Amino acid sequence: MSVLTSPRGKVEVVHCRRTESQDIYCIKNLIRKFTQKLFGKLNIIYLLFNHFHREKANLAVTLCNDKEEIMAQATFVDYPNWNVSNQDNWLSVFQELDSEIPCTPLNTLFMHLFVAVDEYSVGCCREIIRTVYKAVPELHFIFLIVPSYMSLGSTLITVFEQVGNIPSLMYDEDFAVHICHRHRHYPQLHIRNARVEDHDDLMPIFMRHDTLLKETYGEYFLAELIEAQDKENHAVVCEVEGVAVGFMSVCSRVNMQLLHECFDLGPFHGLCIPHPDDVLQPPEEQGIEGSQDAELSSSNPSSLKTVEEPQEPLSPEAMEIIQGRITDEAPVDDLFSAVQSGNSSEMEDIEKFSQQSTVGDTDCNGSNSSLASMLLPEETGYFRPTYKGASAAFCIQLFCIEEKYEARSLDFMNFVFSLFPDKNFCIISLPHLTPEFALIQNFVKIVPFNNCTLEQDLYVFHRAGLLKSINIRLATLLDTPGVENLVSTLMLNKSILADLKQYNEARRDPDGTSMKAFVAEVAEQIVGIAVIRDEMDIEYIRSHYNIEDFIYFSHHQREEHGHLYHFALNPIFRHYTKFFLKEILRLGYKSCLYYPVYPQLREGKFQSSSAHSLTSALHYLVPVRPRRQIVYPLEKLGINAPSKAVSKDPLSYALNHTNRKLTLEPKITVNAKIVVVGASSVGISFLETLVFCHCFNDKDYASMSLCSWVNVVVGRMTAIDRAAKHVVVSKEEIVLYDHLILCTGQQYQVPCPTGADINQHLTNREIPNSGKQRYTDKVPCNHFTLNDEEDCCKALSWIRSNSIITEGNIIVYGNTIDTYTTVETLLNVGVRGSYIHLVQPPPTSTVTCINNYSVESTVEDALRALGVTIHQDALLAQWNDGRYPDPIQSACFTTPTKPFRLTCRMFFSFSEKNVDYETFKALNDACLVYDGRLVIDTNFHTNDVAIRAAGSLTKFSNKYYSNEWTHSSFSSKEIGFQLAAAMLSLFDPTLEPVTEPPADLDRLIPMYKGAKIQGGILPGSYHYLHIAKPAIPTPLEVQMAQPSFGSEVVTGNAKNGTYFRIHINKYKMVETITCLSKEPFPASNYIRLFGQHEQLLNNLCARYEDKLIPDLYSYFMEPWCMALFHDRFIDLRKELRQILTSKEEEDFPSIEQLARQIEDEEISLKEKPRKYLKRVFQETIYKSLVEKSILDYLHYNHYHLPMYAWPGII
Repeated sequence: MSVLTSPRGKVEVVHCRRTESQDIYCIKNLIRKFTQKLFGKLNIIYLLFNHFHREKANLAVTLCNDKEEIMAQATFVDYPNWNVSNQDNWLSVFQELDSEIPCTPLNTLFMHLFVAVDEYSVGCCREIIRTVYKAVPELHFIFLIVPSYMSLGSTLITVFEQVGNIPSLMYDEDFAVHICHRHRHYPQLHIRNARVEDHDDLMPIFMRHDTLLKETYGEYFLAELIEAQDKENHAVVCEVEGVAVGFMSVCSRVNMQLLHECFDLGPFHGLCIPHPDDVLQPPEEQGIEGSQDAELSSSNPSSLKTVEEPQEPLSPEAMEIIQGRITDEAPVDDLFSAVQSGNSSEMEDIEKFSQQSTVGDTDCNGSNSSLASMLLPEETGYFRPTYKGASAAFCIQLFCIEEKYEARSLDFMNFVFSLFPDKNFCIISLPHLTPEFALIQNFVKIVPFNNCTLEQDLYVFHRAGLLKSINIRLATLLDTPGVENLVSTLMLNKSILADLKQYNEARRDPDGTSMKAFVAEVAEQIVGIAVIRDEMDIEYIRSHYNIEDFIYFSHHQREEHGHLYHFALNPIFRHYTKFFLKEILRLGYKSCLYYPVYPQLREGKFQSSSAHSLTSALHYLVPVRPRRQIVYPLEKLGINAPSKAVSKDPLSYALNHTNRKLTLEPKITVNAKIVVVGASSVGISFLETLVFCHCFNDKDYASMSLCSWVNVVVGRMTAIDRAAKHVVVSKEEIVLYDHLILCTGQQYQVPCPTGADINQHLTNREIPNSGKQRYTDKVPCNHFTLNDEEDCCKALSWIRSNSIITEGNIIVYGNTIDTYTTVETLLNVGVRGSYIHLVQPPPTSTVTCINNYSVESTVEDALRALGVTIHQDALLAQWNDGRYPDPIQSACFTTPTKPFRLTCRMFFSFSEKNVDYETFKALNDACLVYDGRLVIDTNFHTNDVAIRAAGSLTKFSNKYYSNEWTHSSFSSKEIGFQLAAAMLSLFDPTLEPVTEPPADLDRLIPMYKGAKIQGGILPGSYHYLHIAKPAIPTPLEVQMAQPSFGSEVVTGNAKNGTYFRIHINKYKMVETITCLSKEPFPASNYIRLFGQHEQLLNNLCARYEDKLIPDLYSYFMEPWCMALFHDRFIDLRKELRQILTSKEEEDFPSIEQLARQIEDEEISLKEKPRKYLKRVFQETIYKSLVEKSILDYLHYNHYHLPMYAWPGII
């Protein structure tokens, strides 16, 4: 906040923020004729009408007062306006102008627009300039170019001064170049050695941050630290106008042994000077295999078993970039000499861009589990280099700076490196939860080893990182040797070099696609390489990913979209990654870059030879959410179907993106270890929400690439140490946490036979009820519980390897829907129906798993027709007549009448879902409150503030008096989304602080509204789908008998496989959908119908009553309903509701207000309320606003909805 005073003495409190799209209307009102002459009328039109000030500017700043009224706006771009030069070669023009101005693309921006309220224009201009210099620490010069005959006016002349004239490429006139220097607005800090007299200036700064040092070491600890300086210890300060405003204490004594034991310092040669006796490679007997996979495994444990922090996927920088050749070629005293690749495997680690960690439990997703199993190596074979050289590092012991000068923290580094001329590295260690500050953003975070128990993060900065001479340019043939040295140990180095060769030879791919290769050069050494191509699949990207979360797509030309194929940058220059990306956009004439991450393959290879090389820039890109797609009836739509680019099968990759405005966007790193136990739907939804802030779709695992942001640890949670804040995995590995999320769910358990002897002809009633006992004997090898994809694969493999298809009974035990889908799968793999026995235990509820008699009777008839034997109300009594159960050769059951015995080759159990015993034991031993399930409150908290839980593992505390409602009653995806939303406020400083609910509302459990969905392929090859609102299970017949039931729309017949039922509640909303069909149907489309008003479904009830809908399957394939299935239809509904609830005419209430007045009988009507509201709607501005909104929606989404016509295309 700053205060501006006008010449008349008026005062405004102002603040700066990034320009937003809605600012454009206010900005237009601030434009004067003088502004148009100064910046160019055509340029301003282009800026405003193409949203250039926000879309394509590198930095657009708006100044607002405390009422959020816009006072001023300025736009800054990394190339000149008025076409005085091309955007890719302006540097030579300006260097010729004044050789004493050392302008470079790194330290220069150009002002393309400035507007302000006249009365405060001078103060606004200075505040914006100061804010820009503060936001971009590398910036030193801002240029302003105007026609030479124009004066700058009374405002801009206060901050700019003329340095010369240059001609224009387009106009036959000269232009004046004006410059604004940093030192006049937000200067670099003066750094010097600390003196004792600085104590009084510095202590208030320390005390504002923390009083612990004073309490621990006494009131004069700072003076004593300053006095204790020697060759190994130094204290420095930064000062402004003679006053110390910051302090740094540095020391050259570093415990290198501890660092080598705890952190992977291979990419930095262990922070040591190279020595002939260094052991950088494993012994030959360990390296016999020598494959890429073997090398890769050796670098995996450190990050796979160590939980990384959100927003900071730093391992690729340390893992991908090769430094070794630099050291080999350069003298020891070279700035790069201490950085080399001691362990080349560190450069090849794949997909470890981690934010959170997931500990897989039995409720995990199969594909993720299999992948992670492949990634997790054996610790015993892990090689660590040995470094014999002297330490090349010094450490920062203490650092503090006044908040207003924090952006200049890096100014310390030149001075402190000069104090240690023989050291090339500066390191600092911080507690995990320390908020990231400006200085740390220039450091590289080091990956800890898996056995590291230090509660500190380590950051490294190299002396060469201070160099400002980094130059990004197009690659040439002469750069090839340097690039080869840079990427020689990257797994896909051949692909990078092949693309570089192709660029140097032809400038385009063999298929004609334009390509460009860029190199980053420092001190005549190649330190970075990037390859881009034109993005040829931009229509697919727009239609399948939410790219419009970040750009206005229509304001970018097709050729301005680029595809990033390769990116590698020396980690000591990691803090220049954004600059590298910004230069790629400028030099390549691009406004957007896209980078795909393809799913890993399972056969031991991570990517195909044609895949993209991994990019160390991923941290600076934003993940783009995949969009839910409409399933189109292409044959029915004919020529009105979307283009093939939109409707083709998904390519299944995760998309990452950056653009011009993001290159100078600040990014805050949250150093918190978030450990998620269990890859259930709740856990995946939670993780995906933290990455994308949105719920995921069933088929979008590949489109999310969570493994790019999440470390996967495979194993079972066997213990929780709440005091030490770590989880024990598989009784061996330790995973530290700051926040522990438990969502293991419930799994099918091995049933415990009752032990009844069927020779005594016992019935179910005669068996003593001993409660639910846990099975503790050896699990038979032919017993299967299917909890995830991996379990299913094992069962199928066992069937094929043991000739089960041709002989032997298979028993499927249970009464859940999974028993039906399992039987159908067995039939499909070739098992004869007569070999299958479906044994259903006595029901524990009056509600069946399908809860629809028509569907249930159809499935049972299909089972009997296929020869499957159904046994009802049967309890498992014994395996193998009570003898040793492995393998199961027979199974005995009791029933309400007489017992029976079945021979058995395979036994599938779906009889009971419960919390896994090892999970229960870990929770119980950790003294977490457990009452049948893990007890939580309405904010997901357990009795430990650092541990949250969600999903079917949990129940609400008894204080809510609502034991019938649990998380199992609601959508798992919505639960995960709400859990993430509850935690985001802890990490995202841009979110409003969460207000605590009133005490009485805290006694109410939250009621979520997302649909509960179940489905599958049932016996008889019936495709089944059931969508319903969250509710306490009640038999369908009881529901229909309620007076508030509503109505139902049913077409077709279950036995014929054409059954479609929709339940409309009393409010005319779709509440339940049930489908049973012999043919596949677009289930994702039907899910979108849930919660819609029946009138939105083309007056469904009226048409059904008029017998105009013989088949709902065909009805929902008609072109009119495609918009209902569109992913942005919900946004249209919200926009229309906002129109009807807002007061669009001053002297007339809104439609909502009118409806309330009618409801409250404040208006006496001579006509029916509905007719009155309809007439008012048509006679006022609301009708035209609604129509315009709908037409805009159809026009903007025409690539998805070409079947709709609108004015202008007819």
